[in-house]
Amino acid sequence: MKKTTALTLVLLLSISFGFAQQNANADSLKTMKSQKKQNTQKVFYGGTVGFNFGNYTRFSAEPLVGYRVSPKFSVGAKFRYEYINDGRYNSDVTYHNYGASLFARYRVIPQIYLHAEPAYMSYQYSVNNFESVRDWVPFLFVGGGYVQRMGKNVFAYAEVLFDLLQNDKSPYKNWEPFYSLGVSIGF
Repeated sequence: MKKTTALTLVLLLSISFGFAQQNANADSLKTMKSQKKQNTQKVFYGGTVGFNFGNYTRFSAEPLVGYRVSPKFSVGAKFRYEYINDGRYNSDVTYHNYGASLFARYRVIPQIYLHAEPAYMSYQYSVNNFESVRDWVPFLFVGGGYVQRMGKNVFAYAEVLFDLLQNDKSPYKNWEPFYSLGVSIGF
């Protein structure tokens, strides 16, 4: 009888330890999935596409990737490419501009954010009888924006940035603001 009781006790303890281990593994797996989901929700992708046609044709693409450090603060990187065909003169001139930037955004309130973005761009332009020259130009954009949710993953936005460096080789006029208006669709 003692042997049967002892054997039953050992068997019950083994089964309960087995279930405890299985539940611990399931809880650990749930925790890992939850952490992975939280990390993927912190990473975001986006960008802009711009174009205009006519005697001055321009196409630009600027993909970005970012990371939400906190609900109010995010950082990221942008890459930019710009194709320009300028036919306003006797012969068409084509330029390819490119560069990259880092950015930081702080949401003051859910709809309004502050933005800072150091950038480095390679610009091609013409001098003296359309001779092509390329220069690297640094920028330090600061400003802010307004964003309004329009759907689950759809936002309308407006942004105004100023270049604080005002480099002599910049293709932009002194203190000319950079306006961006558009719709952002989350993936």
